[in-house]
Amino acid sequence: MAKSGTITMSMREADRLKTIQAVVDGNLRPGLAAQRLELTARQVQRLVQRYCAEGPAGLVSRHRGRSSNHQLPKELVNRAVRLLRDHYPDFGPTFACEKLREQHGVLLSKETVRQLMIDAGLWVPRRQLPLRVYQPRNRRACYGELIQIDGSNHAWFEERAPACTLLVFVDDATSRLLYLHFTYTESTFSYFEATRAYVEQHGKPVAFYSDKATVFRNNSGRAAENGGHTQFARALYELNIDLICANSSQAKGRVERMNLSLQDRLVKELRLQGISMLATANRWAPTFIADYNRRFAKPPRNDLDAHRPVRDDEDLDLIFTARERRRVSRSLSLQYDKMLYLLADTPEARKQIGHYVEVYEYPDGRIEVRANGSALAYTTYDKLPVANQASIVENKRLGHVLEIAQEMQKIRDSRRRLNKPARTNLGLPPAQMQRTPGTKSVRQLDMDDLCAAIAKTPLRRPASTPKRSNQSKS
Repeated sequence: MAKSGTITMSMREADRLKTIQAVVDGNLRPGLAAQRLELTARQVQRLVQRYCAEGPAGLVSRHRGRSSNHQLPKELVNRAVRLLRDHYPDFGPTFACEKLREQHGVLLSKETVRQLMIDAGLWVPRRQLPLRVYQPRNRRACYGELIQIDGSNHAWFEERAPACTLLVFVDDATSRLLYLHFTYTESTFSYFEATRAYVEQHGKPVAFYSDKATVFRNNSGRAAENGGHTQFARALYELNIDLICANSSQAKGRVERMNLSLQDRLVKELRLQGISMLATANRWAPTFIADYNRRFAKPPRNDLDAHRPVRDDEDLDLIFTARERRRVSRSLSLQYDKMLYLLADTPEARKQIGHYVEVYEYPDGRIEVRANGSALAYTTYDKLPVANQASIVENKRLGHVLEIAQEMQKIRDSRRRLNKPARTNLGLPPAQMQRTPGTKSVRQLDMDDLCAAIAKTPLRRPASTPKRSNQSKS
Protein backbone atom coordinates (compact mmCIF):
# COMPACT_ATOMS: atom_id res chain seq x y z
CA MET A 1 0.00 0.00 0.00
CA ALA A 2 1.18 3.52 -0.74
CA LYS A 3 0.57 6.35 1.75
CA SER A 4 0.08 10.05 1.04
CA GLY A 5 -0.18 11.94 4.34
CA THR A 6 -2.79 10.08 6.39
CA ILE A 7 -4.53 8.64 3.32
CA THR A 8 -4.07 4.94 2.59
CA MET A 9 -4.20 4.18 -1.11
CA SER A 10 -4.30 0.91 -2.96
CA MET A 11 -1.74 0.09 -5.65
CA ARG A 12 -4.27 0.91 -8.34
CA GLU A 13 -5.02 4.30 -6.80
CA ALA A 14 -1.29 4.99 -6.41
CA ASP A 15 -0.77 4.30 -10.12
CA ARG A 16 -3.69 6.61 -10.89
CA LEU A 17 -2.07 9.33 -8.75
CA LYS A 18 1.15 9.15 -10.76
CA THR A 19 -0.72 9.33 -14.06
CA ILE A 20 -2.88 12.30 -12.99
CA GLN A 21 0.20 14.07 -11.58
CA ALA A 22 1.86 13.67 -14.98
CA VAL A 23 -1.19 15.23 -16.65
CA VAL A 24 -1.15 18.17 -14.18
CA ASP A 25 2.58 18.71 -14.76
CA GLY A 26 2.01 18.77 -18.53
CA ASN A 27 4.11 15.65 -19.16
CA LEU A 28 1.20 13.52 -20.39
CA ARG A 29 -1.75 14.33 -22.59
CA PRO A 30 -5.25 13.56 -21.20
CA GLY A 31 -6.04 11.26 -24.14
CA LEU A 32 -3.03 9.03 -23.47
CA ALA A 33 -3.79 9.10 -19.74
CA ALA A 34 -7.33 7.94 -20.47
CA GLN A 35 -6.01 5.00 -22.49
CA ARG A 36 -3.54 4.06 -19.75
CA LEU A 37 -6.19 4.19 -17.01
CA GLU A 38 -8.87 2.62 -19.26
CA LEU A 39 -11.16 5.63 -18.67
CA THR A 40 -12.78 8.22 -20.86
CA ALA A 41 -11.12 11.58 -21.47
CA ARG A 42 -13.95 13.39 -19.60
CA GLN A 43 -13.41 11.18 -16.56
CA VAL A 44 -9.70 12.01 -16.61
CA GLN A 45 -10.58 15.72 -16.69
CA ARG A 46 -12.82 15.26 -13.64
CA LEU A 47 -10.02 13.43 -11.79
CA VAL A 48 -7.62 16.28 -12.62
CA GLN A 49 -10.09 18.83 -11.24
CA ARG A 50 -10.60 16.80 -8.03
CA TYR A 51 -6.84 16.40 -7.63
CA CYS A 52 -6.26 20.12 -8.01
CA ALA A 53 -9.06 20.90 -5.52
CA GLU A 54 -8.52 18.20 -2.87
CA GLY A 55 -5.08 16.83 -3.51
CA PRO A 56 -4.37 13.07 -3.43
CA ALA A 57 -7.51 12.51 -1.30
CA GLY A 58 -9.64 13.43 -4.32
CA LEU A 59 -8.47 10.28 -6.16
CA VAL A 60 -9.62 7.89 -3.42
CA SER A 61 -12.88 6.07 -4.18
CA ARG A 62 -15.95 7.78 -2.75
CA HIS A 63 -17.45 4.34 -1.88
CA ARG A 64 -14.70 3.46 0.56
CA GLY A 65 -16.14 2.82 4.01
CA ARG A 66 -19.74 2.97 2.76
CA SER A 67 -22.22 0.15 2.34
CA SER A 68 -23.08 -1.07 -1.15
CA ASN A 69 -25.94 0.58 -3.00
CA HIS A 70 -27.24 -2.90 -3.85
CA GLN A 71 -27.12 -4.22 -0.30
CA LEU A 72 -30.16 -6.16 0.90
CA PRO A 73 -32.26 -4.61 3.66
CA LYS A 74 -31.11 -5.75 7.09
CA GLU A 75 -34.65 -6.73 8.04
CA LEU A 76 -34.87 -9.10 5.06
CA VAL A 77 -31.44 -10.60 5.79
CA ASN A 78 -32.24 -11.13 9.47
CA ARG A 79 -35.57 -12.76 8.62
CA ALA A 80 -34.01 -15.08 6.04
CA VAL A 81 -31.24 -16.15 8.43
CA ARG A 82 -33.76 -16.74 11.22
CA LEU A 83 -35.90 -18.92 8.96
CA LEU A 84 -32.86 -20.86 7.79
CA ARG A 85 -31.76 -21.54 11.36
CA ASP A 86 -35.22 -22.52 12.58
CA HIS A 87 -36.54 -24.60 9.68
CA TYR A 88 -33.79 -25.48 7.19
CA PRO A 89 -30.45 -25.87 9.03
CA ASP A 90 -29.58 -29.11 7.19
CA PHE A 91 -30.87 -28.07 3.74
CA GLY A 92 -28.66 -27.28 0.77
CA PRO A 93 -28.67 -23.70 -0.58
CA THR A 94 -30.72 -24.52 -3.67
CA PHE A 95 -33.37 -26.48 -1.76
CA ALA A 96 -33.48 -23.88 1.02
CA CYS A 97 -33.91 -21.10 -1.56
CA GLU A 98 -36.90 -22.95 -3.05
CA LYS A 99 -38.55 -23.41 0.38
CA LEU A 100 -37.98 -19.79 1.37
CA ARG A 101 -39.77 -18.70 -1.78
CA GLU A 102 -42.60 -21.27 -1.62
CA GLN A 103 -43.31 -21.36 2.11
CA HIS A 104 -42.40 -17.86 3.31
CA GLY A 105 -42.46 -15.59 0.26
CA VAL A 106 -38.78 -14.63 0.66
CA LEU A 107 -37.48 -13.98 -2.86
CA LEU A 108 -33.70 -14.43 -2.88
CA SER A 109 -31.35 -15.97 -5.40
CA LYS A 110 -29.75 -19.27 -4.54
CA GLU A 111 -26.27 -17.69 -4.49
CA THR A 112 -27.49 -15.08 -1.98
CA VAL A 113 -28.94 -17.86 0.17
CA ARG A 114 -25.67 -19.76 -0.16
CA GLN A 115 -23.67 -16.75 1.09
CA LEU A 116 -26.11 -16.16 3.97
CA MET A 117 -25.80 -19.81 5.01
CA ILE A 118 -22.00 -19.63 4.82
CA ASP A 119 -21.91 -16.49 6.98
CA ALA A 120 -24.30 -18.11 9.47
CA GLY A 121 -22.24 -21.31 9.65
CA LEU A 122 -24.99 -23.47 8.12
CA TRP A 123 -23.10 -24.40 4.95
CA VAL A 124 -19.46 -25.18 4.25
CA PRO A 125 -18.23 -24.48 0.68
CA ARG A 126 -16.82 -27.43 -1.16
CA ARG A 127 -13.39 -25.83 -1.44
CA GLN A 128 -13.23 -25.55 2.36
CA LEU A 129 -14.12 -29.18 3.00
CA PRO A 130 -11.22 -31.37 4.13
CA LEU A 131 -9.79 -33.64 1.45
CA ARG A 132 -11.17 -37.16 1.55
CA VAL A 133 -8.46 -39.64 2.38
CA TYR A 134 -8.61 -43.18 0.95
CA GLN A 135 -6.38 -45.34 3.09
CA PRO A 136 -5.31 -48.72 1.76
CA ARG A 137 -7.27 -51.75 2.97
CA ASN A 138 -5.57 -54.98 3.96
CA ARG A 139 -6.09 -57.91 1.67
CA ARG A 140 -8.45 -60.66 2.74
CA ALA A 141 -6.66 -63.57 4.30
CA CYS A 142 -8.10 -66.49 2.33
CA TYR A 143 -8.36 -67.30 -1.33
CA GLY A 144 -12.01 -67.04 -2.42
CA GLU A 145 -13.05 -64.90 0.54
CA LEU A 146 -13.67 -61.77 -1.57
CA ILE A 147 -13.85 -61.61 -5.37
CA GLN A 148 -13.79 -58.19 -7.02
CA ILE A 149 -15.83 -57.98 -10.23
CA ASP A 150 -16.07 -55.23 -12.82
CA GLY A 151 -16.78 -54.64 -16.49
CA SER A 152 -14.37 -52.78 -18.75
CA ASN A 153 -15.60 -51.37 -22.05
CA HIS A 154 -12.64 -51.05 -24.40
CA ALA A 155 -11.49 -51.66 -27.97
CA TRP A 156 -10.12 -55.08 -27.02
CA PHE A 157 -9.73 -56.15 -30.65
CA GLU A 158 -8.46 -52.70 -31.72
CA GLU A 159 -9.64 -51.87 -35.24
CA ARG A 160 -10.35 -55.53 -36.09
CA ALA A 161 -13.77 -55.47 -34.41
CA PRO A 162 -16.06 -53.01 -32.58
CA ALA A 163 -15.44 -52.18 -28.94
CA CYS A 164 -16.94 -54.61 -26.43
CA THR A 165 -16.98 -55.28 -22.69
CA LEU A 166 -14.76 -57.60 -20.67
CA LEU A 167 -16.09 -58.91 -17.33
CA VAL A 168 -13.19 -59.39 -14.92
CA PHE A 169 -13.10 -61.53 -11.72
CA VAL A 170 -10.10 -60.91 -9.42
CA ASP A 171 -9.35 -62.53 -6.06
CA ASP A 172 -8.70 -59.94 -3.36
CA ALA A 173 -6.30 -62.09 -1.29
CA THR A 174 -3.95 -63.16 -4.07
CA SER A 175 -4.61 -60.76 -7.00
CA ARG A 176 -5.21 -63.87 -9.08
CA LEU A 177 -7.15 -63.37 -12.28
CA LEU A 178 -9.89 -66.00 -11.92
CA TYR A 179 -12.21 -65.49 -14.86
CA LEU A 180 -12.60 -63.37 -18.01
CA HIS A 181 -15.73 -63.13 -20.12
CA PHE A 182 -16.05 -61.11 -23.33
CA THR A 183 -19.55 -59.80 -24.01
CA TYR A 184 -21.21 -56.94 -25.86
CA THR A 185 -22.19 -54.77 -22.88
CA GLU A 186 -22.59 -55.03 -19.12
CA SER A 187 -26.02 -56.54 -18.54
CA THR A 188 -27.75 -58.85 -16.09
CA PHE A 189 -27.71 -61.85 -18.42
CA SER A 190 -24.04 -61.28 -19.27
CA TYR A 191 -23.16 -61.36 -15.57
CA PHE A 192 -25.41 -64.42 -15.17
CA GLU A 193 -23.41 -66.29 -17.81
CA ALA A 194 -20.04 -65.21 -16.40
CA THR A 195 -20.94 -65.85 -12.75
CA ARG A 196 -22.36 -69.27 -13.49
CA ALA A 197 -19.22 -70.26 -15.36
CA TYR A 198 -17.13 -68.96 -12.45
CA VAL A 199 -19.14 -70.91 -9.86
CA GLU A 200 -18.97 -74.11 -11.90
CA GLN A 201 -15.20 -73.72 -12.27
CA HIS A 202 -14.12 -72.48 -8.83
CA GLY A 203 -17.10 -72.88 -6.50
CA LYS A 204 -19.06 -70.29 -4.51
CA PRO A 205 -16.98 -67.47 -2.98
CA VAL A 206 -17.90 -65.83 0.29
CA ALA A 207 -18.61 -62.42 -1.29
CA PHE A 208 -18.46 -60.45 -4.50
CA TYR A 209 -17.23 -56.83 -4.44
CA SER A 210 -18.63 -54.56 -7.16
CA ASP A 211 -19.52 -50.96 -7.96
CA LYS A 212 -23.02 -49.49 -7.75
CA ALA A 213 -24.05 -50.20 -11.33
CA THR A 214 -27.73 -50.97 -11.88
CA VAL A 215 -26.90 -54.65 -12.39
CA PHE A 216 -25.83 -54.90 -8.74
CA ARG A 217 -27.86 -52.22 -6.99
CA ASN A 218 -31.37 -50.87 -7.53
CA ASN A 219 -30.74 -47.13 -8.03
CA SER A 220 -34.18 -46.26 -9.41
CA GLY A 221 -37.35 -45.21 -7.66
CA ARG A 222 -38.80 -48.69 -8.19
CA ALA A 223 -36.71 -50.17 -5.36
CA ALA A 224 -39.76 -51.88 -3.83
CA GLU A 225 -39.97 -54.37 -6.68
CA ASN A 226 -38.21 -57.71 -6.07
CA GLY A 227 -37.72 -56.76 -2.44
CA GLY A 228 -35.52 -53.81 -3.41
CA HIS A 229 -32.91 -56.13 -4.93
CA THR A 230 -31.75 -56.56 -8.50
CA GLN A 231 -32.01 -59.86 -10.35
CA PHE A 232 -28.27 -60.42 -9.91
CA ALA A 233 -28.42 -59.72 -6.17
CA ARG A 234 -31.36 -62.13 -5.81
CA ALA A 235 -29.42 -64.89 -7.58
CA LEU A 236 -26.42 -64.40 -5.28
CA TYR A 237 -28.73 -64.46 -2.24
CA GLU A 238 -30.08 -67.86 -3.30
CA LEU A 239 -26.49 -69.11 -3.60
CA ASN A 240 -25.61 -67.69 -0.14
CA ILE A 241 -23.04 -65.28 -1.65
CA ASP A 242 -22.75 -61.78 -0.21
CA LEU A 243 -22.75 -58.78 -2.53
CA ILE A 244 -20.83 -55.69 -1.38
CA CYS A 245 -21.15 -52.46 -3.39
CA ALA A 246 -18.16 -50.11 -3.12
CA ASN A 247 -18.73 -46.43 -2.44
CA SER A 248 -15.83 -45.32 -4.67
CA SER A 249 -13.56 -46.56 -7.42
CA GLN A 250 -10.61 -46.43 -5.03
CA ALA A 251 -12.28 -49.00 -2.77
CA LYS A 252 -12.13 -51.65 -5.49
CA GLY A 253 -8.77 -50.50 -6.76
CA ARG A 254 -7.47 -54.03 -7.29
CA VAL A 255 -9.85 -54.80 -10.14
CA GLU A 256 -9.51 -51.24 -11.49
CA ARG A 257 -5.74 -51.66 -11.76
CA MET A 258 -6.27 -55.08 -13.29
CA ASN A 259 -8.38 -53.47 -16.02
CA LEU A 260 -5.52 -51.10 -16.85
CA SER A 261 -3.07 -54.00 -17.05
CA LEU A 262 -5.41 -55.99 -19.27
CA GLN A 263 -6.00 -53.04 -21.58
CA ASP A 264 -2.26 -53.14 -22.23
CA ARG A 265 -1.24 -56.82 -22.10
CA LEU A 266 -4.44 -58.55 -23.20
CA VAL A 267 -4.99 -56.27 -26.20
CA LYS A 268 -1.49 -57.05 -27.49
CA GLU A 269 -1.87 -60.78 -26.82
CA LEU A 270 -5.12 -60.84 -28.78
CA ARG A 271 -3.36 -59.07 -31.63
CA LEU A 272 -0.53 -61.64 -31.62
CA GLN A 273 -3.02 -64.50 -31.56
CA GLY A 274 -5.02 -62.95 -34.41
CA ILE A 275 -8.26 -63.12 -32.41
CA SER A 276 -11.05 -60.75 -33.37
CA MET A 277 -14.24 -62.55 -32.28
CA LEU A 278 -15.85 -62.75 -28.85
CA ALA A 279 -16.43 -66.51 -28.93
CA THR A 280 -12.82 -67.22 -29.93
CA ALA A 281 -11.52 -64.84 -27.25
CA ASN A 282 -13.61 -66.55 -24.56
CA ARG A 283 -12.23 -69.96 -25.55
CA TRP A 284 -8.64 -68.66 -25.47
CA ALA A 285 -9.03 -66.67 -22.22
CA PRO A 286 -8.04 -69.57 -19.84
CA THR A 287 -4.64 -69.75 -21.53
CA PHE A 288 -4.01 -66.05 -20.85
CA ILE A 289 -5.30 -66.38 -17.26
CA ALA A 290 -2.92 -69.23 -16.46
CA ASP A 291 0.09 -67.35 -17.85
CA TYR A 292 -0.88 -64.11 -16.07
CA ASN A 293 -1.30 -65.78 -12.69
CA ARG A 294 2.01 -67.61 -13.06
CA ARG A 295 3.72 -64.24 -13.41
CA PHE A 296 1.88 -61.93 -11.01
CA ALA A 297 -0.23 -63.88 -8.47
CA LYS A 298 0.67 -63.51 -4.79
CA PRO A 299 0.40 -66.17 -2.05
CA PRO A 300 -2.44 -65.70 0.48
CA ARG A 301 -1.83 -65.25 4.19
CA ASN A 302 -3.95 -68.31 4.91
CA ASP A 303 -3.88 -71.47 2.80
CA LEU A 304 -7.62 -72.12 3.30
CA ASP A 305 -9.71 -72.08 0.10
CA ALA A 306 -12.94 -70.27 1.03
CA HIS A 307 -14.80 -71.43 -2.06
CA ARG A 308 -17.76 -73.73 -1.35
CA PRO A 309 -19.18 -76.38 -3.68
CA VAL A 310 -22.63 -76.02 -5.20
CA ARG A 311 -25.22 -78.01 -3.26
CA ASP A 312 -27.40 -80.60 -4.93
CA ASP A 313 -30.55 -78.58 -4.21
CA GLU A 314 -29.15 -75.46 -5.93
CA ASP A 315 -30.33 -75.59 -9.54
CA LEU A 316 -28.14 -73.12 -11.40
CA ASP A 317 -30.49 -73.20 -14.38
CA LEU A 318 -33.30 -71.79 -12.26
CA ILE A 319 -31.17 -69.49 -10.09
CA PHE A 320 -29.59 -67.57 -12.96
CA THR A 321 -32.86 -66.36 -14.44
CA ALA A 322 -34.73 -63.06 -14.47
CA ARG A 323 -38.03 -63.35 -12.65
CA GLU A 324 -41.20 -61.26 -12.63
CA ARG A 325 -44.46 -61.89 -10.78
CA ARG A 326 -47.69 -61.79 -12.78
CA ARG A 327 -51.31 -62.31 -11.78
CA VAL A 328 -53.35 -64.97 -13.58
CA SER A 329 -56.70 -63.70 -14.87
CA ARG A 330 -59.99 -65.59 -14.93
CA SER A 331 -59.34 -66.41 -18.58
CA LEU A 332 -56.11 -68.24 -17.59
CA SER A 333 -53.94 -65.54 -19.15
CA LEU A 334 -51.23 -63.14 -18.04
CA GLN A 335 -49.26 -60.35 -19.68
CA TYR A 336 -45.48 -60.04 -19.85
CA ASP A 337 -43.38 -57.85 -22.11
CA LYS A 338 -46.41 -56.90 -24.26
CA MET A 339 -47.11 -60.59 -24.86
CA LEU A 340 -50.26 -62.40 -23.77
CA TYR A 341 -49.51 -65.83 -22.27
CA LEU A 342 -52.50 -68.20 -22.51
CA LEU A 343 -52.13 -71.00 -19.96
CA ALA A 344 -53.30 -74.49 -20.85
CA ASP A 345 -56.59 -75.36 -19.19
CA THR A 346 -55.34 -77.83 -16.57
CA PRO A 347 -56.31 -78.39 -12.92
CA GLU A 348 -52.96 -76.95 -11.79
CA ALA A 349 -53.46 -73.82 -13.92
CA ARG A 350 -57.00 -73.33 -12.65
CA LYS A 351 -55.68 -73.26 -9.08
CA GLN A 352 -53.62 -70.17 -9.98
CA ILE A 353 -56.59 -68.01 -11.05
CA GLY A 354 -56.38 -64.79 -9.04
CA HIS A 355 -52.93 -65.71 -7.70
CA TYR A 356 -49.45 -64.62 -8.70
CA VAL A 357 -47.11 -66.82 -10.70
CA GLU A 358 -43.51 -66.17 -11.71
CA VAL A 359 -42.26 -65.67 -15.25
CA TYR A 360 -38.72 -67.06 -15.58
CA GLU A 361 -36.59 -65.62 -18.38
CA TYR A 362 -33.41 -67.57 -19.14
CA PRO A 363 -30.18 -66.12 -20.56
CA ASP A 364 -30.67 -68.08 -23.79
CA GLY A 365 -34.07 -66.45 -24.38
CA ARG A 366 -36.37 -69.21 -23.11
CA ILE A 367 -39.36 -68.18 -20.97
CA GLU A 368 -41.19 -70.34 -18.45
CA VAL A 369 -44.27 -69.67 -16.34
CA ARG A 370 -43.77 -71.44 -13.01
CA ALA A 371 -45.95 -71.98 -9.96
CA ASN A 372 -45.29 -74.14 -6.90
CA GLY A 373 -42.00 -75.35 -8.36
CA SER A 374 -43.39 -76.61 -11.67
CA ALA A 375 -43.68 -75.13 -15.15
CA LEU A 376 -47.10 -74.43 -16.67
CA ALA A 377 -47.81 -75.05 -20.34
CA TYR A 378 -48.85 -72.03 -22.37
CA THR A 379 -49.26 -70.51 -25.79
CA THR A 380 -48.52 -66.89 -26.67
CA TYR A 381 -50.32 -64.11 -28.43
CA ASP A 382 -48.16 -61.19 -29.49
CA LYS A 383 -49.82 -57.84 -28.78
CA LEU A 384 -47.45 -56.25 -31.31
CA PRO A 385 -48.07 -58.37 -34.44
CA VAL A 386 -45.95 -57.77 -37.51
CA ALA A 387 -47.10 -58.05 -41.12
CA ASN A 388 -44.11 -58.67 -43.41
CA GLN A 389 -43.84 -58.44 -47.17
CA ALA A 390 -43.87 -62.21 -47.61
CA SER A 391 -47.30 -62.52 -46.01
CA ILE A 392 -48.61 -59.76 -48.31
CA VAL A 393 -47.43 -61.58 -51.42
CA GLU A 394 -48.82 -64.98 -50.31
CA ASN A 395 -52.27 -63.66 -49.38
CA LYS A 396 -53.83 -62.48 -52.63
CA ARG A 397 -57.21 -61.71 -51.09
CA LEU A 398 -55.83 -60.00 -47.93
CA GLY A 399 -52.90 -58.25 -49.61
CA HIS A 400 -54.46 -54.78 -49.39
CA VAL A 401 -55.42 -55.25 -45.73
CA LEU A 402 -51.92 -56.40 -44.85
CA GLU A 403 -50.44 -53.39 -46.62
CA ILE A 404 -52.62 -51.13 -44.45
CA ALA A 405 -51.40 -53.05 -41.37
CA GLN A 406 -47.83 -52.51 -42.49
CA GLU A 407 -48.43 -48.76 -42.73
CA MET A 408 -49.90 -48.77 -39.21
CA GLN A 409 -46.80 -50.58 -37.95
CA LYS A 410 -44.62 -47.72 -39.18
CA ILE A 411 -46.32 -45.24 -36.82
CA ARG A 412 -46.74 -47.70 -33.92
CA ASP A 413 -44.29 -47.63 -31.00
CA SER A 414 -43.08 -51.23 -31.13
CA ARG A 415 -40.72 -51.07 -28.16
CA ARG A 416 -40.98 -53.85 -25.62
CA ARG A 417 -40.82 -53.37 -21.85
CA LEU A 418 -37.90 -51.06 -21.00
CA ASN A 419 -37.12 -52.26 -17.47
CA LYS A 420 -36.49 -55.90 -18.39
CA PRO A 421 -32.90 -57.23 -18.59
CA ALA A 422 -31.23 -56.47 -21.91
CA ARG A 423 -30.41 -59.20 -24.38
CA THR A 424 -26.99 -57.86 -25.27
CA ASN A 425 -25.47 -61.20 -24.20
CA LEU A 426 -26.97 -62.63 -27.40
CA GLY A 427 -25.72 -59.75 -29.53
CA LEU A 428 -29.06 -57.91 -29.61
CA PRO A 429 -29.00 -54.11 -29.29
CA PRO A 430 -29.93 -52.54 -25.94
CA ALA A 431 -33.46 -51.30 -25.36
CA GLN A 432 -34.38 -48.09 -27.17
CA MET A 433 -35.11 -45.71 -24.31
CA GLN A 434 -36.56 -42.87 -26.38
CA ARG A 435 -39.59 -43.28 -28.59
CA THR A 436 -38.93 -42.89 -32.30
CA PRO A 437 -40.20 -39.45 -33.45
CA GLY A 438 -43.55 -39.68 -35.19
CA THR A 439 -44.65 -42.92 -33.51
CA LYS A 440 -47.50 -43.53 -31.08
CA SER A 441 -48.31 -46.17 -28.52
CA VAL A 442 -50.95 -48.76 -29.41
CA ARG A 443 -53.52 -47.02 -27.22
CA GLN A 444 -52.93 -43.68 -28.94
CA LEU A 445 -53.65 -44.98 -32.46
CA ASP A 446 -57.06 -43.73 -33.60
CA MET A 447 -59.33 -43.64 -36.64
CA ASP A 448 -57.42 -40.73 -38.17
CA ASP A 449 -54.25 -42.84 -38.28
CA LEU A 450 -56.17 -45.70 -39.91
CA CYS A 451 -57.65 -43.37 -42.55
CA ALA A 452 -54.18 -41.98 -43.29
CA ALA A 453 -52.83 -45.52 -43.72
CA ILE A 454 -55.68 -46.42 -46.07
CA ALA A 455 -55.02 -43.27 -48.14
CA LYS A 456 -51.35 -44.29 -48.54
CA THR A 457 -52.25 -47.76 -49.85
CA PRO A 458 -54.74 -47.42 -52.74
CA LEU A 459 -56.62 -50.57 -53.68
CA ARG A 460 -55.11 -52.26 -56.73
CA ARG A 461 -57.69 -54.35 -58.55
CA PRO A 462 -56.41 -57.56 -60.14
CA ALA A 463 -56.34 -57.76 -63.94
CA SER A 464 -59.55 -59.21 -65.37
CA THR A 465 -59.27 -62.68 -66.89
CA PRO A 466 -61.02 -63.51 -70.22
CA LYS A 467 -64.22 -65.53 -69.99
CA ARG A 468 -64.05 -69.14 -71.06
CA SER A 469 -66.05 -70.08 -74.17
CA ASN A 470 -68.81 -72.70 -74.18
CA GLN A 471 -66.67 -75.04 -76.23
CA SER A 472 -63.92 -74.93 -73.66
CA LYS A 473 -66.51 -75.63 -70.94
CA SER A 474 -67.70 -78.70 -72.82
